Amino acid sequence: MKIGLLIKELRIKKGLTQEELADKTELSTRTIQRIENGEVAPRAYTLQMIAKVLEVDFSLFTKDDSGVEMDVDKDSNRTWLAMIHLSGMLPLFLPSYIIWNRKKADIKEMTEHYRAVLSFQSTILFMCLIGFWVLYNTSNPRVILIFLLISGLFSVKNTFNVLNGKPYKYFGIFRAKRNKTKSTLR
Repeated sequence: MKIGLLIKELRIKKGLTQEELADKTELSTRTIQRIENGEVAPRAYTLQMIAKVLEVDFSLFTKDDSGVEMDVDKDSNRTWLAMIHLSGMLPLFLPSYIIWNRKKADIKEMTEHYRAVLSFQSTILFMCLIGFWVLYNTSNPRVILIFLLISGLFSVKNTFNVLNGKPYKYFGIFRAKRNKTKSTLR
């Protein structure tokens, strides 16, 4: 069943008019009408608000007739995937881990992207350790700065690639198990 028809059916069962649903969800009546008529595909946040008012589980709106998960908001998924790539800018693992842990169940490609970023961050960390050794022996901080600049440029480039649905590519001496170089969100 299409999401709009399902929302309309649940709204009627709940005894709400389109205007009442719009007021309770803080959406316009026209937006509710357009969703129910199938004119627009609602964003995940909008579906969450509607699900809350209709007192149903949000996952009801993210499954198709066969019970298979649908991709409700590809733009939102791309944004989260891009954020994990941007977090790879520095060899700090905690931001990447937090993003991955928060979204791994919602976005099927998240673990693949996380592994690629983690491999890249590990490589940059290893290179920075070499840079610290050079710094200790020569008092020349340029090596560390160069490695951090390279990691920043790669991360920003891959962030834009993921946002635009293009392939991403990292270098690394530590390879991720399944490091595909293509974003499957299109």
